[in-house]
Amino acid sequence: MSSTYVVALKVVLFCICLIFAESVDFSYPAVFNFGDSNSDTGELTAAKGFQLFPPNGRNYFKTPTGRFCDGRLIVDFLMDAMHLPFLHAYLDSVGLPNFHQGCNFAAGGSTILPANAASISPFGFGSQVNQFQLFKVRVLEFLAGKKFHSYVPAEDYFQKGLYMFDIGQNDIGGAFYSKDLDQILSLIPTILLEFENGIQRLYDSGARNFWIHNTGPLGCLAQNVAAFGNNASKLDEQGCLRAHNQAAKAFNLHLQDFVNKLQGQYLDVNVTYVDIFSIKYDLIANASKHGFEQPIMACCGYGGPPLNCDSRVSCGLTKIFNGTTIAAKGCNDSTVYVSWDGTHYTESANQYVASQILTGKYSNTHLS
Repeated sequence: MSSTYVVALKVVLFCICLIFAESVDFSYPAVFNFGDSNSDTGELTAAKGFQLFPPNGRNYFKTPTGRFCDGRLIVDFLMDAMHLPFLHAYLDSVGLPNFHQGCNFAAGGSTILPANAASISPFGFGSQVNQFQLFKVRVLEFLAGKKFHSYVPAEDYFQKGLYMFDIGQNDIGGAFYSKDLDQILSLIPTILLEFENGIQRLYDSGARNFWIHNTGPLGCLAQNVAAFGNNASKLDEQGCLRAHNQAAKAFNLHLQDFVNKLQGQYLDVNVTYVDIFSIKYDLIANASKHGFEQPIMACCGYGGPPLNCDSRVSCGLTKIFNGTTIAAKGCNDSTVYVSWDGTHYTESANQYVASQILTGKYSNTHLS
């Protein structure tokens, strides 16, 4: 099967899911997104003042955009399904940002727990909520002064809009570098308490529609496999790390309990819990069925089974090891890879995940 045919088939399947999406209540005037690099559209690069290098962004955008991907993210495909423009990063002031139909506070490396000195991102979930609250205050000031109405959300958009969340991966995955599985499992209630506090603050600020992704199979991320997968006994039949996935599943169970609690506590709240773990694990386990040839190995840079030749170099960078120059330039055809850079998915994999989200089969929705 040629790669061109595979790409065409994936596009057709996604279009079918877009048609399905139009038949459900997916009509929101604005979207406010919170998360990590899975949905970061340029926040971290703007905040830290650095740029991603090619081949990041080589598909669709044809240039790096601050997305840790070769193209579009899951959130981009979901925005398409809602017939809304791609979300602009809160801190990215370049390119005449228009926040009329939403804003993206997600930043690569972010955690639910507050950031510390070792954090990649200074914007933990609580900080992202702070940014949102300041954003709303400034928007209301502009609206009262009759300024920039076409660039900021209408006042009622804050209640009618959709609040999306995809965060927690870095809390769990990052903990494995300093903690054992039992310690990580005992930490999960503390992580979820911090998430609950943030959701409460957003509710108090007027949020009523919540769309919450659980975390994916961290044990299948190519970077984790490269770092922790030297012992085959640690891997499952798909080549994924058992302990990482066990921790992810435990986190997701606690997250689902919180979602149920949230809906029971507030009768005016609409909550959708999306099982990203099941979608992504099925993609890994049945990669060839879904048109992919490489379920674990990274297309560009760090990740895959140990001894991957460029596993020590981040995508787009070049380093010298023992006098040998190693460049992470990327594979020739990213459409057959699930993993882009070892931590993030390719555009093609993101499109598949979004198509499955839009079927509604992996969602548990509670409506007021």
